[in-house]
Amino acid sequence: MRSFKNHLSLIIALFSIIFTVQIFIVVDRSINAYEKKLKDEYSMIVIVKKGFDKQLLVNANPLIASVVELSPDHIVDKLKSEISNQNFKLLKLSLPTFYKVRLNRFPRPKEIKKLTSAITKITNVTKVEDFSSNHDVTYKLLLLFKTITEIFSIAMIAVTSLLILKEMKIWQFQHNERMSIMALFGAPIWLRSAVLFRLAIVDALISSLLVSATFFLAKTNGKVANELSQLGISVELFNGVDDLLKLVLIALCLSVVLATMIVIANREDRYA
Repeated sequence: MRSFKNHLSLIIALFSIIFTVQIFIVVDRSINAYEKKLKDEYSMIVIVKKGFDKQLLVNANPLIASVVELSPDHIVDKLKSEISNQNFKLLKLSLPTFYKVRLNRFPRPKEIKKLTSAITKITNVTKVEDFSSNHDVTYKLLLLFKTITEIFSIAMIAVTSLLILKEMKIWQFQHNERMSIMALFGAPIWLRSAVLFRLAIVDALISSLLVSATFFLAKTNGKVANELSQLGISVELFNGVDDLLKLVLIALCLSVVLATMIVIANREDRYA
């Protein structure tokens, strides 16, 4: 019964860590998907004089993905009924050319300033509208959310790792007599601690499988996906074999490293 409680405590602790890791993976995917959505929606408007070569804009910065000329006809046509034909033709001739500049990724505020400065220096460019105020607020909120998630994940993993170390120390104390007898017969330390590593490996596999099953059920349920779709993004909550292997690897590495720390600490205590 005591052995079962030790297993259960370790599985719950590892489950908490692996669950937190998968949450962070999903959040990171969501942020990347949202950044892509923002990148697709974000653009700059550049106003230039007639006869401008748009290739100058394309070459202005590697961040620029495409430059599309905007037609002012739908705006000018509204004035057609209010002015004479001659004035209407003069108006069309005097209008500057408008270009929509799209980027290959969602830029940082500093990159926006640098890009705007580079475009402004091009001859015949009269104005650049970069919508920097709205962009900066969106980017800072995105960055804040990502930072909070990272801090929470690190804190959760650190606290739970301490709990796992405590559970392993309890297990080692319970089996101290058996390990001492094996030491008297000359058994190496890795053999004396084999059961501890087996406990760590088995519980790591069980916890990672439980987390995988939890996220797979959440994926098939569809409620979370529907919530994300309302934001205009599509995110994989659980990416099948890739996520499973990733979680198993993280759980195994963590549990084996913590078990090794316990073994080394116990060895140092014996020789102290």
